[in-house]
Amino acid sequence: MKNIKINKSKIITIAVTLAVGLGLGWILFGGSSGSEMSHQGHSHEAESGQETIWTCAMHPQIRQNKPGQCPICGMDLTPLNESGSEVDNNYTYQMTESAMALANVQTTTVVKANEAVKEIILTGKIEADERRIYEIPAHFHGRLEKLYVNFTGEYVSKGEILASVYSPDLVTAQQELLEALPYKETNPALFRAARSKLKNWKIADTEIDNIEQSGVVKTELPIRAHHAGVVRKRNVAVGDHVSMGDILFEVVDLSHLWVMLDAYEQHLQWINLGDKVTFTVASIPGETFEAKVTFIDPFINPHTRVAKVRAEVGNRNRKLKPEMFVKGIIKARPSSDKSDALLIPQSAILWTGARSLVYVKKTEYEKPTFEYRQVKLGALSGDYFVVKEGLFEGEEVVTNGTFSIDAAAQLSGKASMMNPEGGSSGGTMPGMPGMKMGEGAKTKNKQVSTQKMVEGQAYSFRDQAPAAFRGQLDDVIDAYLSLKNGLIEGDENTTAKYSTALYNALQKVNGGLLQGDAAAFWEEKKSFLMQHAKLCKEAPAIAGKRENFIYLSQPLIKLVEAFGPRDEKLYVDYCPMANDNKGAFWLSETKEIRNPFMSEAMRSCGEVKQEILSN
Repeated sequence: MKNIKINKSKIITIAVTLAVGLGLGWILFGGSSGSEMSHQGHSHEAESGQETIWTCAMHPQIRQNKPGQCPICGMDLTPLNESGSEVDNNYTYQMTESAMALANVQTTTVVKANEAVKEIILTGKIEADERRIYEIPAHFHGRLEKLYVNFTGEYVSKGEILASVYSPDLVTAQQELLEALPYKETNPALFRAARSKLKNWKIADTEIDNIEQSGVVKTELPIRAHHAGVVRKRNVAVGDHVSMGDILFEVVDLSHLWVMLDAYEQHLQWINLGDKVTFTVASIPGETFEAKVTFIDPFINPHTRVAKVRAEVGNRNRKLKPEMFVKGIIKARPSSDKSDALLIPQSAILWTGARSLVYVKKTEYEKPTFEYRQVKLGALSGDYFVVKEGLFEGEEVVTNGTFSIDAAAQLSGKASMMNPEGGSSGGTMPGMPGMKMGEGAKTKNKQVSTQKMVEGQAYSFRDQAPAAFRGQLDDVIDAYLSLKNGLIEGDENTTAKYSTALYNALQKVNGGLLQGDAAAFWEEKKSFLMQHAKLCKEAPAIAGKRENFIYLSQPLIKLVEAFGPRDEKLYVDYCPMANDNKGAFWLSETKEIRNPFMSEAMRSCGEVKQEILSN
């Protein structure tokens, strides 16, 4: 047998290669045996008795039966039934770090406010101080011989002569005084009675003294101004006969004025007696005035739904004039809330009408974890709400990405904005009808997504709608357009007024006036429109009203298509950046783009998608 020479260097090379190969195999397959590796295939499904569903943590509406990437954001899909969650309750939801980053989730710490200050903007006008309006009457019968004030608006000083009057009664009284004058020392009672008769007719002491000194009866006696001010009314002319009690002049002292401001109900809790008001008037640009709140009307006007707030301002230089329009600002704090109140940003709150919800970040878990929590809100403090119940100082609330977390929680069967008790996974989000999340998904009504709803099939029932129904629908459209304009300007008062008007107008629409397909079409759109009109009305801040305005616009666009606008035409506008870049449609009466969802700098963002003609 021949000796075989063994090449030691080749043996070492082979051994190293085998070692590296085994190491790579261990890394790639995690040390799994063949049976364990088969677990990644169909064996898991056989054991569990159900197919593995793969979904996107950021877009949970994506569902498929195999791994891959999300067609929307490109994230890797994860098994829906692979929870890996550290929590097991209905009110807590966990996200992956990548999903949290993609949703741009941001949080803000709940803090105490030393002073919960709100800047309230009010409008109103300047009025004369009612306590400084003086009427000058005639205190005796007579004839007006001379007028020294010939026009209204003239300023008069206290004691200034306004007119002179001839009166037989005054002539007789003067004669009685002169006859009693010699008895001044011997019969002082007679003298005082004669003098008092003239004084009771408001004849000045100086005039009476002149009569006594001259010993001559005057045929004309003056009527003087008892207060300084501006003549607002002149009710007499030379030669007029006047009777006792007739009002000859009205004089107004304009050195102090009232600033009468209109305050809506939601503002009254912030306004207190003694608050400082800074205001401007359009006719005096660049100048700011200050006043102090001295009275708050205890009654709400049933027609305008406002209460009058009165502030007083000095006007020595007479720059300010009654009936000037003013824009006032009150920086105030609510009388009911204490200085240790907790504050959270408006953007943290989800409104569902009666409930106010937030998501609280739970820092005790390794994964990003958020707890669904209902809170009780107090007054609005600038961009923050006072929290009365439900949160504690130092907790973190989600202020950006809130809707993404809520949508994912809803689809995972957790408690959410539209499903407060949780308990159903998959399907649709109530209140966001038509957003299909998978096979067999069910929805409460037949609405579809915004894009499909607006750009889908249009129906026409214009010749099936009676005039009475058309008029009621026109009232809805008018209120909607006014609400839209209020959202454009960010005006709290306007949006509060017209969101209520829209809801009220919808309630008055009588669908019983329609028949057949037209009636069915109206009923289909009505429920969703009413739902979000109600939520829009009840939302205490503009952010909540804008959110619901998106969804109530959907069915209203289709209704206007079907029944036609009253005016010559309406425009369907679209902005792809609104609604967190999901896009939003709205109706407009003008072709110019004025975006109700964006800031002033982005107000022209959007395009006209459609023109709806009246015939």
